Amino acid sequence: MHNNLVCWAAAFLLLLTSCDPARVYEQNTDIPESNWTIDNAPVFEFEITEPAQKYAIYVNVRYNLQYDFYNLYLQHQLTGPDGKVISEKLHEVLLMDAKTGKPLGKGSSDTFDLQQLILDDVTFPEAGKYKLKLTQYMRRDPLQHIEAVGIRVAKK
Repeated sequence: MHNNLVCWAAAFLLLLTSCDPARVYEQNTDIPESNWTIDNAPVFEFEITEPAQKYAIYVNVRYNLQYDFYNLYLQHQLTGPDGKVISEKLHEVLLMDAKTGKPLGKGSSDTFDLQQLILDDVTFPEAGKYKLKLTQYMRRDPLQHIEAVGIRVAKK
């Protein structure tokens, strides 16, 4: 009986800590064999129901410490429900401290997860389904030791 109670309490605590009222969407996709090719540009589709609301969009990156660079250049392309491009921009995501080489983000062993703001105070022109495409923009193809990428859309 006591073990049952402990299990339920742990499950309830996990449920409480995983709830995030600001999150509208969050999805990550694994990169096959941790080799991100330029032609593998994941597209994330999310629904906006409150277009007047301000949003923040983050990029999620899971990388291995064998990654050869301290940064990652990637480009986003955001399209609206009508298929028209709303915004495109090149971003530099810092994965490691340039001076010390210390990995940024959270992790253990040799795998780290980093979340970085790429678009702030975004308002959408209308309610509907939006798509955000991420393309790696480094000089190396394939780009090794990037294990997963994703996005998070949150209300401000």
